[in-house]
Amino acid sequence: MTDAAPDTSNSTAGTGTGTDGAAVLKVPQDVLDHFAKLGVSPETFSGGHLGDKLGIRIVEASGDRVVGTMPVEGNQQPYGLLHGGASAALAETIGSIGAMLHAGPGRYAVGVDLNATHHRSATSGLVTGVATAVFKGRTAATYEIAITDDTGKRITSCRLTCMLRDL
Repeated sequence: MTDAAPDTSNSTAGTGTGTDGAAVLKVPQDVLDHFAKLGVSPETFSGGHLGDKLGIRIVEASGDRVVGTMPVEGNQQPYGLLHGGASAALAETIGSIGAMLHAGPGRYAVGVDLNATHHRSATSGLVTGVATAVFKGRTAATYEIAITDDTGKRITSCRLTCMLRDL
């Protein structure tokens, strides 16, 4: 999750850069307005409270590709390994951001299917997730997410499909 609130100065989706170097999402204003009426904070568009607790930071974001990082420290299971659920949360966060940016004004994305295969463990450092669009349709979007460790070795492969809904 980015430290700064999304820049909502225009009505097109995209990103800018915050003072900490993390991407600041430019969520369409009508999407922010719709969810604000429901009591949803703008920060939820880049991971929400869970993303904040996990330390997820968005580095790059577009409808085609989203990059995010997450520390291993604090996200480990009892054996000291990165928790698979934390990897899944990183994958769903960055894939959903890509789908929301693809959906555009007046629409939002809801994850409906997530698959994760854990190849190896990580015990320290940062992991990086790269979500790449494999299908961008009118009612659904699918992203492949590769999560790698500090050395660039793939630790998890995921696939996320999001349903695209009107406000």
